[in-house]
Amino acid sequence: MKDFSQSIERTTPLSIQSLRALLRTMRPRQWIKNIFVFAAIAFSEERLWYTEPIQLLRVIGAFIAFCIAASAIYLINDLVDIEKDRAHPKKRYRPLAAGLLSPTLATVTAIALIITVFPFAIWIDGDLDFALILAIYVIVQGFLYSFWLKNIVIFDILIIAAGFILRAIAGAAVIDIIITPWLIVCMGLLALFLGIGKRRHELKLLEDGAGNHRRILDEYSIPLLDQMQAIVTASIVMAYSMTAFSAPVAPKEPFPMLMITIPFVVYAIFRYLYLIHQRDGGGAPEDLVLQDRPLALSIVLWGITVLGVLIIFPS
Repeated sequence: MKDFSQSIERTTPLSIQSLRALLRTMRPRQWIKNIFVFAAIAFSEERLWYTEPIQLLRVIGAFIAFCIAASAIYLINDLVDIEKDRAHPKKRYRPLAAGLLSPTLATVTAIALIITVFPFAIWIDGDLDFALILAIYVIVQGFLYSFWLKNIVIFDILIIAAGFILRAIAGAAVIDIIITPWLIVCMGLLALFLGIGKRRHELKLLEDGAGNHRRILDEYSIPLLDQMQAIVTASIVMAYSMTAFSAPVAPKEPFPMLMITIPFVVYAIFRYLYLIHQRDGGGAPEDLVLQDRPLALSIVLWGITVLGVLIIFPS
């Protein structure tokens, strides 16, 4: 009788346990990725983030819209991968794979989130530009990636990077400014760096059983991913340096002031590599940022330094 009551409690669509499982599946800890929508306003030449607070509010609205859309995508992805996740030593504890969340409730919630987010996006922007970019993000990440593109070698990593670039472009579209090309390149490379690290972690964790969880993992090897990561690491440092040199928001005399933020970026990249290679991290980048104090501190100091340069020194 006890087992039966626990089963009912676990599968009742509107139980407290189901709602908690639903929130877990929406992965609020990963919403931090949507901070990329702030890139355009943070580095805007007009410094809109404090000269026009209404524009900052619009970007905050864009951040919320991407959190809603991302939550729907996570639900779709977990629905598609229920059986595969059950073969994974960590992902098998996800609510859908563990039977803690009804697939029906997850499906209805994903549909409701998608239906809700687009009117909200149009209301934020006042026209269709931001909503169109958000629609591309949902179609590519939620459907093309979940059902098809994640099974194509290399493309599976590139599509993840494209999602971050779309976030940055959307953040510029919602306030009608142009984002600098070097900043887009830098963010795309950073997303590639994180995606490659995630694939490496999966191979390391699953070893010979990697292909049983996801067939595409049989197409990769750790030496291949390490070589790809070395190329991307060097490219990130160069791309960020070019961003710091050319950013119109920062003063150029007596030297490009954002140059002083480069050491923080280099340290954060190297620290992340250390965590991947020496601590077997990388499976969940948001967890590394939240749990590793040196990495978190370097990111915080980078942010403080950028703000200090932008506030103290006129462009």
